[in-house]
Amino acid sequence: MRPSCEETLQPSTQGGSTLKTFIPKAADIDRKWYVVDADGMVLGRLASQVANILRGKNKPIYTPNMDTGDYVIIINASKAILTGKKLDQKIYYHHSGYAGGLKETKYRKLMAEKPEFAVRRAVVGMLPKGPLGRQMARKLKVYAGAEHEQAAQKPEVLDLK
Repeated sequence: MRPSCEETLQPSTQGGSTLKTFIPKAADIDRKWYVVDADGMVLGRLASQVANILRGKNKPIYTPNMDTGDYVIIINASKAILTGKKLDQKIYYHHSGYAGGLKETKYRKLMAEKPEFAVRRAVVGMLPKGPLGRQMARKLKVYAGAEHEQAAQKPEVLDLK
């Protein structure tokens, strides 16, 4: 006979101790603001470390199906570097939606014209896909220069080097 729903939700007792899984509530999540300087940092390494902070993997209350991460501000995105020949060989593709509408842009041009887009695309590509990933991506702010608009949030400087 199959147990009822109430019986399956009760914590099991193994060896006299109670096993419980901690699931953080929305009120338990304390979100901080961090500012990261991308000057001289490798784009991929920067993106993977920032994606972990946005997901909340640096916290003990990390839960894969919840957004437990912090806000991240990336400044000096135009000074992020790509190693090797990636500036000339790495290509950003997008499609207009029409037949024959595939467009391509080399990263040398992309980093010169829209460095915020290139950095944001690298970070968002490392987040989960779907509604949860989009919610995490909204906590990312990217600026090409050294100035940002979130001074009122008093962000902490985070050194990822």
